[in-house]
Amino acid sequence: MPKLPPAYRLVQLEEIDSTSSEAKRRADEGAEDGTLIWALRQTAGYGRQERGWDSDQGNLFLSLIVRPDCRLEQAAQLSFLTALALGDAVGSVAPPLIEVTYKWPNDVLFNGRKGAGILLESKGRPDGSLDWLVIGLGANVTSFPTQARYPATSLHFEGCPASVTAVDLLEAFSRHCLSWINRWLDDGFAPIRQAWLNHAEGLSKDIEVRLPRETLTGRFEDLDAEGALRLTLADGSERSITAGEVYFPGAP
Repeated sequence: MPKLPPAYRLVQLEEIDSTSSEAKRRADEGAEDGTLIWALRQTAGYGRQERGWDSDQGNLFLSLIVRPDCRLEQAAQLSFLTALALGDAVGSVAPPLIEVTYKWPNDVLFNGRKGAGILLESKGRPDGSLDWLVIGLGANVTSFPTQARYPATSLHFEGCPASVTAVDLLEAFSRHCLSWINRWLDDGFAPIRQAWLNHAEGLSKDIEVRLPRETLTGRFEDLDAEGALRLTLADGSERSITAGEVYFPGAP
């Protein structure tokens, strides 16, 4: 049994359709803040835009229910602190030869390739406040998809010892996530934003952002105070982007 801080309520499953689907079901039934769904296998894992997520046993699949007292629109900030928590977790279990960077809006890269993805799903109240938020996280520990939209990798492929398991990463992530959530509650988004920017992939470089009806190319300047990407286009104009697919020229 994984050893998690007492703030969590661990639900351990051999197999489930999706940890996030189960977390949402339980959240609607009143599951407490800190309920963490962890499964060894998923039969219907998914990521953003309901794209399938490869769920081979040996990788980490979890979904965390949180109920912070905040506005619904503020909840998106937890994607950034989740990335930071996973980055810290990888740093605590993996050798320093694995460089962890963050790809806007919700990916974690290991040596420039996608090693983990984050998906937030939420439910609000009529007054605009947050009822619950499910933080879904999939991290490649032992294996990764070879046919992916963005080049992928795993901790083991990048040189992490085979002795490091999904349980090790889960335990480390749970500690660091609790720390970052508490900091967000105490100090707001500003320190989260800065820590994320310190290891942001493509910052101050030209990137491509694919939107539903257009594709933009420009310089990744910054995140705004809410976490939107600030892009400077070739004509000098600026765009603030809240959702999109980011690609880097010359990425592996």
